[in-house]
Amino acid sequence: MCVTLCNNIYNIGTAMATNLAIDDNLLIEAQQLGGLKTKKDTVNKALKEFVDRRKQLEIIELFGVMEPDADYDYKKARQKDQ
Repeated sequence: MCVTLCNNIYNIGTAMATNLAIDDNLLIEAQQLGGLKTKKDTVNKALKEFVDRRKQLEIIELFGVMEPDADYDYKKARQKDQ
């Protein structure tokens, strides 16, 4: 199966034609679950979700590692948004 994968990770808008052996049943299931029209859209969506999830996990690992800023006034910051 020939699938075009977009390089959304770096947001440079380039596409790369790639031949991949993908489990058809898994791809069809993902396409149906996502309500997507094409296999290309399904693969791109899956890659984007994969990258986003990995970035979230990296952020979660930072919880408790950084010291809080004692001078930060969250109440004052909320007032600026209003």
